[in-house]
Amino acid sequence: MYQTFELMPGVTLRCVETRKFKQGCLSIQFIRPMCREEAAVNALIPSILLRGTLHRKDIRAITQRLDDLYGASVGELVRRIGDYQTVGLYFGFIDDRFTLTGDRVLEPILDFAKELLLEPLTEDGHFCADYVEGEKRNLITNIESQLNDKRAYISAQLMKKMCSADSFGIPRLGTKEEVASIDPVTAYNQYRRLLSESPVEVFYVGSAKPEMIADQVRDFFDSIDRCPMTLPEHTSFCDGGGGEYTEEMEISQAKLGVGFVTPITINHELYPAMQVFNALFGADMTSKLFTTIREKMSLCYSIGSGYLGGKGILTVYAGIDSDKCELVKEEILRQLQLCCDGGITEEELVAAKESFLSALRGIYDSPGTIESYEFVMAVGKTPLTPEEYRERIRSVTLQQVIEAARSLTAHTTYFLKGVAV
Repeated sequence: MYQTFELMPGVTLRCVETRKFKQGCLSIQFIRPMCREEAAVNALIPSILLRGTLHRKDIRAITQRLDDLYGASVGELVRRIGDYQTVGLYFGFIDDRFTLTGDRVLEPILDFAKELLLEPLTEDGHFCADYVEGEKRNLITNIESQLNDKRAYISAQLMKKMCSADSFGIPRLGTKEEVASIDPVTAYNQYRRLLSESPVEVFYVGSAKPEMIADQVRDFFDSIDRCPMTLPEHTSFCDGGGGEYTEEMEISQAKLGVGFVTPITINHELYPAMQVFNALFGADMTSKLFTTIREKMSLCYSIGSGYLGGKGILTVYAGIDSDKCELVKEEILRQLQLCCDGGITEEELVAAKESFLSALRGIYDSPGTIESYEFVMAVGKTPLTPEEYRERIRSVTLQQVIEAARSLTAHTTYFLKGVAV
């Protein structure tokens, strides 16, 4: 059973009451408009909160508390959903039905969540400098790791170019330079703004009664002087101008990214059709791009597509030899034109639908996938249940998929060219 509670202005609790799992989960997230000035510091704050509290002053003490709670876990969450950045904590824990007689885990987890969020260890009225510097190094390492994952790197570069005039072009974690400039006072002041200004989304999956969760979570924010902001509406793609870009790097396998734009976004009537088209075009191993460009023509080592429905962006990424760039790009466009001209078989349509339906069926396989799906649907302002979503996918027609394909316009190409190592 899925229930929503408005606990107070700007604080929403969403509960999925289920006895299906041995594990439960709880997430608490603060929602901000995605902006360059805040992205890095917002991304840093959850990890600082996990370094120590007034009562548990280091990671060892925090870990010991989790061990005492039947090996519960906690981690930071930093998401980008449309024009919003969401940051907070995610807890995983054993459901109280499976503890030893008389033991409880959920209520202590809720108490511990409140401690981590509202009682950070401070010095001189701000975050501990050692904790901030340590987590800055970790975040910078995380950002730098993209350079080693060339697929993630070219994805980030393509988004920066395509969305130079849009919030979607702002890196989810900020940049290294922005992280390096953060100091303990800046971080703490932003933390206080998160608490006082940000809409809050709390999500629980487990067997407990939602009313009990509501009573405890409401207490989290009673002592805070809050004046929650009104979030701006999600916007469609803001075009800063496309183009073709090439970057050289000492790599053995070149990477090609091609970005397309479409007016079809989440609330468009053809949104399900675009999801099916994406599966048919490049998101699955039975897709046209994979079976033609990789399998039949042997022009690439890997290839796939992705659809960002919040902004109406479809991307194609391929791992290739540097001298195959133009051939692969031409074939990607040729396969798109083939779809626009109606060159889609009934078998391809059925396979694409089934691929997407299979992914939707897996949503309720774990507390974590439930939380992720329902949270994104809620914050993205598309309150579709998995069942409703599946029905929309099933009803997609071949003509609708063709219309979706015809809505795409090539926008930007980013080529990561390999040079001699």
